[in-house]
Amino acid sequence: MQNLFRQIPKVDKVIQKFKDYDKEIISKITKEVIEQLREDIKNKKINEIDESRVLKIIENKYHDILTPSIKNVINATGVIIHTNLGRSLIDEEIFERAKQISTHYCNLEYDLDKGKRGDRYHHTAKHLSFLFGSEDALIVNNNAAAVFLVLNTFAKNKEVVVSRGELVEIGGSFRVPEVMNASGAILKEVGTTNKTHKKDYINAINENTAMLMKVHKSNYSIEGFTAEVSFDEIIKMAREYKLLDYYDLGSAYVPKLPYSLSNYEPSILDIMKHNPSLVSFSGDKLFGGVQAGIILGKKELIAKLKQNQILRMFRVDKITISLIEETAIAYIKKNYDKIPTLKMLFTSVDELKKRADKFLSLTPSLRAEIIDTFTYVGGGTMPNKKIPSVAVAIDGNAKKWEERFREKLVIGRIENEKFLLDFRTIQEDEIEKLAAITNELLSCGVRV
Repeated sequence: MQNLFRQIPKVDKVIQKFKDYDKEIISKITKEVIEQLREDIKNKKINEIDESRVLKIIENKYHDILTPSIKNVINATGVIIHTNLGRSLIDEEIFERAKQISTHYCNLEYDLDKGKRGDRYHHTAKHLSFLFGSEDALIVNNNAAAVFLVLNTFAKNKEVVVSRGELVEIGGSFRVPEVMNASGAILKEVGTTNKTHKKDYINAINENTAMLMKVHKSNYSIEGFTAEVSFDEIIKMAREYKLLDYYDLGSAYVPKLPYSLSNYEPSILDIMKHNPSLVSFSGDKLFGGVQAGIILGKKELIAKLKQNQILRMFRVDKITISLIEETAIAYIKKNYDKIPTLKMLFTSVDELKKRADKFLSLTPSLRAEIIDTFTYVGGGTMPNKKIPSVAVAIDGNAKKWEERFREKLVIGRIENEKFLLDFRTIQEDEIEKLAAITNELLSCGVRV
């Protein structure tokens, strides 16, 4: 072991081998690598030292620390709101507006009319309120924060009645019961997994009840022998018993959706017609904006949310505010082409086939065929509801093709033992790039 310790390269000599590298960074990395070597020798994890390998480790760590790990990928899965791939895309013009705001000073919390401090939430509130027909609006950093803030503000140490069939867990182990507990609210489960009736809510109401809550069943659906109480009925009950009603909608859409998707869930505009106390949803799901929690509701309730000290921990910055504001304006103008999520969803199957044809014309050596397929909206939106799509199915070993394309930052999917490139989510300006990547793989002798 002592002999191994003596073989450890000297830090100063190692640094000299990287004369063209930043000395401070390379010194820090070298010391860390050398210290790890010592630990590995002590723990008998290594029995020899290869100096060239040590130098390579240091070099790789150097480049890795100076290279951003978040990268653009081509989403060829067909899933539009793909949580793992960044959910909704932002339109370039909308992003440019946010870029202009963030690279210069702005009136984030400055009232230009009065010449004094203003309210940062006013910018988005006026547009969201107009768009959705609500008295007021508030945005926080995501919908989980919105749920927590609402419950902590209005139901701390009080009961919140929720159907047992809506006590969901979504991605990232976000569980409604645990969030409720953390907020200080007391969960009051009613009904059964598959059936909940109006009488279940009424029987649960007591002097400590603060709220009747409905939760969107993200990522799953209940079918068969089922029953649930609609939100408009919950609103009526809440008013009758002088309680608050709250809908954690999760995701919200504005225009009528294609492929009969609007038959499965009401639009946010339909929900707001019932004048609910509070509703919240994600800004980066079907709304097609940036990550944020959007809260709509009555003015006096939004005012109380703003008074909660916890709001500061959930506060959004000028970039998010600008992006949400511009997205809301696009909706008000009915410029739905400025919402990439909607644009992808509304693209016709015929158009997708044209794009797939173009791709194959640019990759003549590829053994593949165009097929009709189905995909999903994603992001917990419209769970289990298929939408038609078009894909290129590549001949050969699907797993190996998936690996080769993933190495080139193209993420596809395997279906029926075929590797698919689904054109529902491949952007128009990515087709030539995807073809070039494919031809590069073929030219390198990749035949799987």
